[in-house]
Formats: sequence, structure tokens, C-alpha cells
Amino acid sequence: MRGLRSLKRYFRDAAHGVFRNFSLSLASISCITITLIVVAVSLVLSMNVQNFSDSIRKDVTVVMFLKGDTTKEDETKILNELKSITNIEDSSIMFKSKTESANELKNGNEIFASTVDRWTEETNPLLDSYMFKVKEIEKIDDTIKEVKNLSFTKDKINNINYGEDIVHQMIVVFNVVRKICIVAVAALVLVTAFLIANTIKLAIYSRRREIEIMRLVGASNTSIKVPFILEGLFIGIIGSIIPILVTIFGYSTLYDFFGGKLFGSALAALIAPMPFVYNISGILVLIGILVGMIGSYQAVRKYLKI
Repeated sequence: MRGLRSLKRYFRDAAHGVFRNFSLSLASISCITITLIVVAVSLVLSMNVQNFSDSIRKDVTVVMFLKGDTTKEDETKILNELKSITNIEDSSIMFKSKTESANELKNGNEIFASTVDRWTEETNPLLDSYMFKVKEIEKIDDTIKEVKNLSFTKDKINNINYGEDIVHQMIVVFNVVRKICIVAVAALVLVTAFLIANTIKLAIYSRRREIEIMRLVGASNTSIKVPFILEGLFIGIIGSIIPILVTIFGYSTLYDFFGGKLFGSALAALIAPMPFVYNISGILVLIGILVGMIGSYQAVRKYLKI
């Protein structure tokens, strides 16, 4: 019971401290608010970039066209060699005959339908193909080289296509953006903790007489430190309110505006707002609380020397 009463008193003193020194508290709250808005933008951008990257990994399909003289027996040998490559997903390997390709062309475009109807098995200019996906998109070039060097398959390949130029560019851009976002979030959190620590120092300095009196009447170090640390908690929670609202309503509005896809591309599909915005909001609250408490703790530990 005594511990519970002490904890209740600490929270009460912390709340009083926030509002009693509201001008200084407002500076810390504003600092956290601005920082968390930028952190929210960075998190949303970083996670959507990761989603874009994952979409590329899932959707990029390598199409390996076979030479016209490939037989059924050859196709089986090619399949076995493709399965021997560790970076190729065995379950994704699929054979498509030139007849199936012709039917897809016919059904997908009315302009070519009449032309395709005139094709026979012998006059069909399309090629049989194998399609597959890779486990690690970053190693796709090495995988293609490995396929081209397979002992039997290499003599049966007509061409391999996977849109390499676009895939490489998108992967490079996504990786750079993601790294920048991570560094930005880390830097902002550290800077905010430093600024809050200095703001709390000012608050402590303005209340130095109060602290001296507490020491004179025998107050323990804990009873002096804890209210300041809890003030950081309150400041962090209050400072995260506006960023949370901006995240929830801002992201939902942008998602609706773009129809869930940037540039109308399935490879650039945005993450659905629910429960994404709530997850981001939880992270913002947690960052606000941790930054506020750590900043307050650093100020108390270094400035008060208690």
C-alpha cells in the first residue's frame, strides 16, 4: 500500500510539474510533436518502400524461352536442372507451351485474335518457355548466369527475360530510400532526446530551490528523480497526439487519393490503412514515451548529480 501511495504521489507531482512549468513543457512537447511527425512520415515511407520491394520479389518472374527443337524429354531434363539451383523456388517453376502462349495472346487482345486463329502447330512463331521465381531478388543476376551455364539447359535456351533494367533500378532506389528513412528516424530520435534533456535541465534549474528543500527535509534520491522522469512520460504522450492524428487521417486520405497504388502500378501498391495506421500510432506513442523518459532521466542524472 505504501508503495502504491508513493507511486500515486509521483504521478501527481509529475502532472503538476508539467502544468506548473507549462512554458518549458510546451517547448518539449512541441519538439516531440514536430519530430514525431517527421518520424511518422519516415516510417510510413520506409514501410511502404519495403512493401514495394516485397511486391517486386513476389511478382518478378523470369521467362526462359526454349529453342524450337526442344523435345518432351529435353523439357524434363531442363526442369530437373532448374530445380538444382538453390535460389530458384521449385514450386514456382512452370512450363508454358507455345500453344498456351498463343491462346493467351488471342484471349488478351482482339486485334491479334484473327491472326492467331490462322496459326497451326507448325506455323506458330512463339516458343515454349519455362517460368520461375527467385528466392532472393538481389541474387537474380547470379541465378540467371547459373541457369545459362547449366550443362544441358544452356544449349536449349533461346532467350531469358525478366525486365532486368527496371528491376535493378527499382531495387536500388528502394534500398536507398529505406536506408535514408532508417537513418533519419534514428537521428531524429537522438536529437529529440538531447533537446528534451536540455529543456528538462531548464525546468530543474528553475526549481532548484524546491529540490534543495526536498533534500533538506530528507527526501530520497528516488522521490526527487521519479517525478521528473514521469514528467518526460507525460510530455511524450502529449507530444504524440498530433502526430498520431496526422498519421491516421493523413495516410488514409493519401491512400484513397491514389486508389491504393502509386502510378497505378501493382508493384507500387500502398499498405492498407487498417491496421497499419494504428501500428504506426503505437510506435509513435512508444517512441514519444521512451524519448521523453530517457531525456528526463539524462537531465536528472547529469544535472542534479543525484
